[in-house]
Amino acid sequence: MKRIVVFVALCLWATNIFAAKIDTNISAIKALAERVVPSVADQFEWRVLPAKGGDRWELSSEDGKIVIAGNNAGSMAVGLNHYLKYYCLTEVSWYAADPVVLPATLPSVDTPVAAKARVKDRFFLNYCTYGYTMPWWGWSDWERLIDWMALNGVNLPLAITGQESIWYKVWSNLGLTDEEIRGFFTGPAHLPWHRMQNIDYWQGPLPKGWLDSQEELQKKIVARERELNMKPVLPAFAGHVPAELKRVMPEAKITKLKHWSDFPDDYACSFLDPMDPAYTKIQKLFLDIQAQTYGTDHVYGIDIFNELTPPSWEPDYLARVSKQVYESLRKADKKAVWLQMGWMFYYQRQHWIPERVEAYLTAPPAKGQLMLDYFCEFYEVWPTVEKFYGTPFIWCYLGNFGGNSPLTGNIKEIDRRFENTLANVENLTGIGSTLEGFDYNPFVYEYVFEKAWTLPQHTSPTEWVNTMADQRVGFVDENARKAWQILADGVYNNEEYGKHSHTGNPKHRHPWLVTPPQADYKWNQTITDDQQTLVSALDYLLQVESDRPSHRFDVVNITRELLSNTFVLSLCRFSDAKKRCDIEAMTKEENFMCEIFKDLDILMATNQTFMLDKWLQDARTFGTDEAEKNYYESNARSIVTAWGVEGSRLNDYARRCQAGLITSYYGERWEMYFHEVKSAVLTKGKYTSDDHNTFRSIADKFETRWWTDRIDTFDRKPAGGELEMARKVFAKYRNTPTK
Repeated sequence: MKRIVVFVALCLWATNIFAAKIDTNISAIKALAERVVPSVADQFEWRVLPAKGGDRWELSSEDGKIVIAGNNAGSMAVGLNHYLKYYCLTEVSWYAADPVVLPATLPSVDTPVAAKARVKDRFFLNYCTYGYTMPWWGWSDWERLIDWMALNGVNLPLAITGQESIWYKVWSNLGLTDEEIRGFFTGPAHLPWHRMQNIDYWQGPLPKGWLDSQEELQKKIVARERELNMKPVLPAFAGHVPAELKRVMPEAKITKLKHWSDFPDDYACSFLDPMDPAYTKIQKLFLDIQAQTYGTDHVYGIDIFNELTPPSWEPDYLARVSKQVYESLRKADKKAVWLQMGWMFYYQRQHWIPERVEAYLTAPPAKGQLMLDYFCEFYEVWPTVEKFYGTPFIWCYLGNFGGNSPLTGNIKEIDRRFENTLANVENLTGIGSTLEGFDYNPFVYEYVFEKAWTLPQHTSPTEWVNTMADQRVGFVDENARKAWQILADGVYNNEEYGKHSHTGNPKHRHPWLVTPPQADYKWNQTITDDQQTLVSALDYLLQVESDRPSHRFDVVNITRELLSNTFVLSLCRFSDAKKRCDIEAMTKEENFMCEIFKDLDILMATNQTFMLDKWLQDARTFGTDEAEKNYYESNARSIVTAWGVEGSRLNDYARRCQAGLITSYYGERWEMYFHEVKSAVLTKGKYTSDDHNTFRSIADKFETRWWTDRIDTFDRKPAGGELEMARKVFAKYRNTPTK
């Protein structure tokens, strides 16, 4: 009798647990629908499928309701997104300000649809995204992004907000002062490179209010991500310590690393040897405090040699270090999984030869690790290192460096490479995107994440482009389809664009002695063909009668690219005239390029996505007084322009085509350049390296003043009228010379 009672009790307990999980998933997906499509949220019915069978969803219509079933809230979110995109022909943007436009009546699902995940892990974000896109985000921005991630099936997001608050507690616990700790941190937008052991102190000290606000924000972020069945990837201790730690731990083996990029040694990082007993102590202290504050899902990002040279390249040393780092994690958390960027194996591939990679990766057990093959659309690491020697890995599309804005994203190549990897590599566990900044090609990232599911539209990239065109304008339109097929087969299929996705357009770059630089000039040879492609696509796109925000965005975006290329072609003509000492031709092209800048600025100001204003105003909201507001604004200005120290080669790395930057920054700098070139040619018949050095000195000082003195004020609202302005600009420039 007792056994029967116990059995019944266990059954009831299990039933209650299962019911609780169902209720949690249903409440989570209902809340998401209320946020994303509040006007029709009550027209959906949600059902939870058994957990066994992996991530999957089903879509159907029943008794006037749209029925979406899934094994959890995250899977149901993917089903909802599929319905919105392929039945309602609408999209949910990753930006909170973009509305979701719905048809007057929700379409029924005449034939049930079902899909399941082809891969277990779907990773999103990059350490750099926290500097180039998200440093000034508040909860409303994050809330939309987390919903976007859920809708696109992401279940392994990088979650590194608020870690400085934890480090503050760790270093305080070990005896450092408030001044030492906050001075050790960089300014907010530069924190990713501080976290990756690249720079310390730059634009510090970090205000205490920032630490507190980010801690509260991170609590909301990870709670919502877990609610939607995601496992936030949290940071852990990589060995990066304040140099001041030597004061309180004189016996610790702390080494000053070589300076990163061209930052002076004063900003170089300090590294605690993982073999030192203090390493394991600090690892546990950090993870304990972090778990108490943010919880844990046991996946931790640690990159000990990102863009850094190890103290030794000996395989035995690399093996000892990786094993020690892994063991320090496991001592603090028995369930820990160590996630690493595979970027280092690409970035320093001449040093990370197979023998060294094998020693490094095989020292810890494979099941306790997870690698990100970081830049697969351009360079897949896995074929060069024996499929990571059995370590589970995620195939990642990077797509954007620094938030640059050229049209990039070859979906045909993405399709070919990922399908090949999925078919031939048994230790592939997922797909992801490691974009450095949110760029102007959002649909490419949605394509990447759709590859994670068994969906009917993946019969070919061509068919996918057609349905994407429908979604961008809101209905089936042959002009929109023709435009996007032209773009997909032309500009987006351009191998040179793919290779130079990190360079951006030369108009946003520091003018050079040889203009444009030789490295870019070869790329610019492709622009003539691309100009005709853009003209043809815009011809079709501007005939579409749609007022969708996504369509207005696309028209501005493609017109922007047309003008950017027109600038480059004019710049080439200017360079040729400079060689001939033809002042009249130089002046003609100078005036033409300056006019392009003015028209671009007006065009970009029609749409908030293409404006600098929000970036700077969002930064200022973190300040509690005028001095702090100015501090945050200066930091926001520097990262998208000069980046670091005066004259740095990182200058313009995060360049972007935005109203405000176009005339106030790039335009002013080019006018300085034109003036110096013409003066030199007029006085001595040529522009020499000495003249260029003079210009560089003038320009460097201007760039520093622009972000430190906050030249010009940016507090405008978008002007609107995107389609009308794009038509005017297109009519003006469509027939300009292409040579």
